[in-house]
Amino acid sequence: MEILQLRERRQSLVKQAQDILTAAPAEGMSVEDEKRFDGLMAEADRVKGQVEKYEEARALDKELGEPIRRAVKPTGESREDSKDAAEAEERTANGAFSTYLRFGMGALSSEQRAVMSKRAAAASPEMRSLVEGTGSAGGFLVPQDFYRKLTEAQKFYGGVRQSGATILQTSTGAAMPFPSVNDTANMGAIIGENTQVTETDMTFGSVTLGAYTYTSKIVTVPLNLVQDSAFDLDSYLARALGVRIGRIQNNHFTVGTGSTQPRGVTIDATSGKVGLTGQTLTVIYDDLVDLEHSIDPAYRQLPTVKWMLHDSSLKVIKKLKDGQGRPLWKAGLEGLGNRFPDTINGYPYVVNNDMAVMAANAKSILFGDFSNYIVRDVLGVQIMRLTERYADFLQVGYLAFARADGALIDAGTHPVAYYANSAT
Repeated sequence: MEILQLRERRQSLVKQAQDILTAAPAEGMSVEDEKRFDGLMAEADRVKGQVEKYEEARALDKELGEPIRRAVKPTGESREDSKDAAEAEERTANGAFSTYLRFGMGALSSEQRAVMSKRAAAASPEMRSLVEGTGSAGGFLVPQDFYRKLTEAQKFYGGVRQSGATILQTSTGAAMPFPSVNDTANMGAIIGENTQVTETDMTFGSVTLGAYTYTSKIVTVPLNLVQDSAFDLDSYLARALGVRIGRIQNNHFTVGTGSTQPRGVTIDATSGKVGLTGQTLTVIYDDLVDLEHSIDPAYRQLPTVKWMLHDSSLKVIKKLKDGQGRPLWKAGLEGLGNRFPDTINGYPYVVNNDMAVMAANAKSILFGDFSNYIVRDVLGVQIMRLTERYADFLQVGYLAFARADGALIDAGTHPVAYYANSAT
């Protein structure tokens, strides 16, 4: 009921704001109306955040309750026994990791060491190398539950990862070429009797992804919190380390140069529309329509097509209307198990604050099929526990490493296009 009431409140706030926008004259809202509009939309965004928190908590309750429900089921089937054994091993691995974070390798029990040794032996050569020589200055492979939390933190701060980009996980960081082909300019033909069929070659290309090493830098935690079992150290570190890595990766996935770092999606996106003179800080309805139609209709029909923009650009667009006076931004519908996202002119969007804010010559808005952007993650996050370095401060330092690369695969059909503000 709480979630339902919050959803209804958000819909009411959005309707009030859009009523102000719809009633505004062609020259725009008054200062007073604009202030009311901004206040209502800000409150709607705050309520939306509350709804998402409730939904995450409900999903977590369901996830945590599932093992309990399985535990009370009658056993006897080999598949269930195997599942129970796997769950027990995962619990032991999680416990081993938590013990390592708090007290170091020397505190691991023989059972915990056996489980981690087994996992290290089953890992790829590259992942095994992370475990060899573990100790106070060594590395430690993270268990699945911690890795999931860390990845969620990366995604939360990563607009590109939320955009529908293709995420590939590989066991090594070896160079990975992605071939592409563009045959859109060619078509079949009618030939006469006894006429030889002509040849028309396809145009092939290739993009190669490597693996850049990212570090979270050092996170220090007071020793009393490390030793306090009531402090959820695992969740704290997963969020702190994941957010740091997520921030730098998203910046590179968005605006990276491709030189000693991933190549950002804005770098290889195609120019779809440039604002008219005077639009250094604005965009108009006609520009957005032109940007939509700058990509091929085949992409616009895909469920993965969407907008990407900075939050400040979204604020500008929320105040735009089409030629019939209807707001371009529309709140999504939620409830009854269905969830439809907020949209701009009928397409969903992703807020990415690594996108440029509106300014002269800024590539401030992207539109297209972001599944053509490839994010390559090399499995195996390494956590290092630094005990001696910060001992005189009664602190323990933690350091995480992750390897990744990214690039837009464009065979010449330009799946993603950008809007650039006017130079003057």
